[in-house]
Amino acid sequence: MNMVVDSPVSWYNPWCNRNTFKQNNIQRGICMNTVNTVKKTLKKYSHAWVFLYAFIYLPWFFYLERRTNVRHYIIHSPLDDYIPFVEYFIVPYLLWFLFIAVTVGYFFFTDKKGFYKLTTFLFSGMTIFLIICTVFPNGLNLRPDTFVRDNIFVDMVRQLYQTDTSTNVLPSIHVFNSIGAVIAISHSNALKKHKAVQYSSYLLAGLIILSTMFLKQHSVTDVIAAIVISCIIYPFVYVMQERKEPKLSHQLI
Repeated sequence: MNMVVDSPVSWYNPWCNRNTFKQNNIQRGICMNTVNTVKKTLKKYSHAWVFLYAFIYLPWFFYLERRTNVRHYIIHSPLDDYIPFVEYFIVPYLLWFLFIAVTVGYFFFTDKKGFYKLTTFLFSGMTIFLIICTVFPNGLNLRPDTFVRDNIFVDMVRQLYQTDTSTNVLPSIHVFNSIGAVIAISHSNALKKHKAVQYSSYLLAGLIILSTMFLKQHSVTDVIAAIVISCIIYPFVYVMQERKEPKLSHQLI
């Protein structure tokens, strides 16, 4: 019986070992590049920790929305009776969500210093809102029972009324955050070069503020309260900080 015995020459292939070595080096290099990229990204966007505020705000807000063992003080101003219901304002009202998200996102990716100021402004006012609604439960009785017209905008308002309660309205977060967004935009060195963006944001913010009253989502009192809180917070976040800082361009990301 013939037996075949492999010699060392038959299985040893130096070219194969070299290729394997090269592949290992390439894979190791890719892993190192990936790790370095992740580290740079985490360092670059380390200010993302600010978004952890959502874990404070959302549970607190939903608790306020769902609690039933409290008596709500009805907010009303005589001026509310002179403001008609206009369903078309549902458009700017809903655009608020996109407006705030885009504004926060812009500063997050382009201007770290501006981002910190914007979120400090927004989250300070939102926390004040939560505290007020906790110790002073409030609500509205302004929404119409019937609608004169029947169109897609009225349908959108009906859907809004079904998903959003008429409680926890003082101050108006729609108004306060819109003011915060336009303040941040007006203070941005980069956006000062784009007047169309600035003026468009001012117009949209104005329409959003009006929409809260024309949709009967807020009383004039809620709007005034939001403006007053904005005026109180603004000097602490922007005026005092800018006096302390050297007059250098904003830190770009």
